[in-house]
Amino acid sequence: MLSTLFSEPKSRHTKTLLLLCCLSTSWFATAARAQSIAPDAVSDDAACVVTARPFNESQLLSKKQVKVMSDSAQVLENQLASFAGNVDIVTDSAIIHASKAEVSDNGKAMSATGDVSYSDRQLSVSSDGLTVSSQTQSLNMKNTVYQLTGFIGHGAAEEIDISADEGISLKEVSFTTCPLGQEDWRLVASEISIEQGKSMGEARHTRFYLGNVPVLYLPYFAFPVSNQRQSGLLFPLISSSTSTGIDYEQPYYWNMAPNYDMTISPRLMSNRGVQLKTEFRYLTEESQGNLFLEYLPRDTKLDNNDSRYFYRYQHQGALSDNWMLNADLNGISDNNYIVDLGSDYYNRSDTTINRTFGVEYFSSHADFSLYVRDFDTIGDYQDIYRALPEAKIQLRQPLGEMLALTVDSELAYFDNAQENNPTALRWHVAPTLSLPYQRYWGEMTAELTVMNTYYHQRQIEGTALDEEVNRTLTQGRLFSSLYLERNDGLLGNDMTVTLEPKMQYLYTSYEDQSNIGLYDTTALLNDVNGLFRGQEFTGLDRINDNNQITLGVTSRVIDSANREQFVVSLGQIFYLADTRITATTDDRNRSALAAELDWRLHENWFVHSTVQIATDNDKVERSSMVVEYRRDNDSLVQLSHRFVRDLSGETIDQLGMSASWPIAKNWHWVGRSYRDLERDRSIENYFGVQYESCCWAVRLVAQRSLSNRYDALGQQNTNEFDSSIGLQFIFKGIGSARSNRDMLKDGMFGYRQPYVLN
Repeated sequence: MLSTLFSEPKSRHTKTLLLLCCLSTSWFATAARAQSIAPDAVSDDAACVVTARPFNESQLLSKKQVKVMSDSAQVLENQLASFAGNVDIVTDSAIIHASKAEVSDNGKAMSATGDVSYSDRQLSVSSDGLTVSSQTQSLNMKNTVYQLTGFIGHGAAEEIDISADEGISLKEVSFTTCPLGQEDWRLVASEISIEQGKSMGEARHTRFYLGNVPVLYLPYFAFPVSNQRQSGLLFPLISSSTSTGIDYEQPYYWNMAPNYDMTISPRLMSNRGVQLKTEFRYLTEESQGNLFLEYLPRDTKLDNNDSRYFYRYQHQGALSDNWMLNADLNGISDNNYIVDLGSDYYNRSDTTINRTFGVEYFSSHADFSLYVRDFDTIGDYQDIYRALPEAKIQLRQPLGEMLALTVDSELAYFDNAQENNPTALRWHVAPTLSLPYQRYWGEMTAELTVMNTYYHQRQIEGTALDEEVNRTLTQGRLFSSLYLERNDGLLGNDMTVTLEPKMQYLYTSYEDQSNIGLYDTTALLNDVNGLFRGQEFTGLDRINDNNQITLGVTSRVIDSANREQFVVSLGQIFYLADTRITATTDDRNRSALAAELDWRLHENWFVHSTVQIATDNDKVERSSMVVEYRRDNDSLVQLSHRFVRDLSGETIDQLGMSASWPIAKNWHWVGRSYRDLERDRSIENYFGVQYESCCWAVRLVAQRSLSNRYDALGQQNTNEFDSSIGLQFIFKGIGSARSNRDMLKDGMFGYRQPYVLN
């Protein structure tokens, strides 16, 4: 084996066929919108043998060096060098293999013939012949077949010309992500050219083939040729529903600057007219944010042809090392906007649209926040109080090794959109002295808190409220828990069984609070962990008096791989005295028994259940049950049930089933159905079927669910249904392809994992 090392000609190795990487993200003036292509769109089917070819950069040389190895060589000094037999040419950016190679014109020209292969960081090319000229700074390859490096795309080109002056030119070039011999789809262009220094390439006479049938022809289009974001059209969104009719949305991406951009999306709905959707995004060294606007000038389905809108502005930014500025401002034109037109941020079950703006400060001993909180109420619901503003401070100071002092304080002014509703200024201070003791085997904590709250209330005429209220409460808390475990041979396997009992005593003094309005207070829902919270309400307007003991226990079964196979938790509160704040609604001497269960019955079976049972009448107050069989990532069946005896005066009793299952080779279906057992009717039915090959897929989805529209008085109609159907084509490599499992996330309820086992 002979080898020769000599200086590289001045011609640079242009990154050949970089445009083909770009074709993998676009096929008609599309734009790369700050999203990378996922190369994992390779089918698990054994027939889909499509692998990305790696490239070993360690074989490359240093800059301005070329190494040639061959079975034989003839060198005429300063004139000609001929190499034959297993010729390998290695440079600082590429590796060339050929049967023969010749360097001529005093090193200014090179040619290679016979099973020529060219490899660099972007692609590998097989060719009949290759010529390079440093004088014209050009490279030419004939009858090429290429494979992208690190990606599954491949294709062919009759001729590839690369010039330092004119750029890159390809004749009769094709591209696909399908396996060789199974090209279900491919792109073919008569000519593709990229000029030197330009970020956009040009393609002429482009055809898109399904099999051997051309389905799209474009005489000309431009496309990005770098990993930088480029302006252009994105993939359209096409659907149909009884609410919008035929729905076509065409996004256009505008790359305004490296740190801000915009997406403009005209949306044509046959039942409602033309809507404009825009999203503006920005990013700085210290902040990020986006502004989302939707506007429909005339809704032709409404009798009054009213205009409709939605906006959302989000901002997160650092003012300094310890200060943050946050904003989340939302607005909506009417109650039925989300129901009729949909939303990427809200769903039809939401009853409020939030607006928050404020600053936060963090340090090791103090936290501070100042926020303005406002709401838009959807439907005929009681208007929520807005905090204009709300300031909170928490101070933390250790007092020796065993003692700690925490001071929580809050100042807020509450206003309401209804002019006749009371308003209030609230000032709250709560110092807490705590004695924590924590070890690996358990913990014990003792706390003493004094809570003082001052209210100045206005517009209280005709109410039982007082203009000024000064409420002082004391609270004592003792909490202890143990972490016990033992190794045991359970069912023939090495298992670790834990027992984690915990106990809490809580005392809170009583003071009549009927003279205080409800400004940010609602009743809390309890689970096993919530029983140890010691508070029945959110906010500070109602602090219930307590004299109670809470007992709880959790047990886990952990296998040798440190996976939880079984977790069960129980908890209950025992009242040592009547709670006078809630005495009119609850005079029991103990709370409902709360229980939670997570069980991996088998490698493929999972159960999650929660239940609360009233111990005075043994009736179930709340419960949920989910049973799931999961064979693999694409095959699962889930059965769920939810029951609430009294939720705002209504009983919730719903049964649901979700499934995702392959039905034949390349065919997959997804289904979901939820039924209201209390009213004996379906509330959502969802069905999707998908055909998926190695490199493309087609998906058909149909859905029928409650529309939940509001009437003119704000009352929600629970008898009308909305139906929709959608057809989606997915070509792997030129668009993101969600998995079959992800289809379950669509619709009103969607799929949720039923367990918390690790």
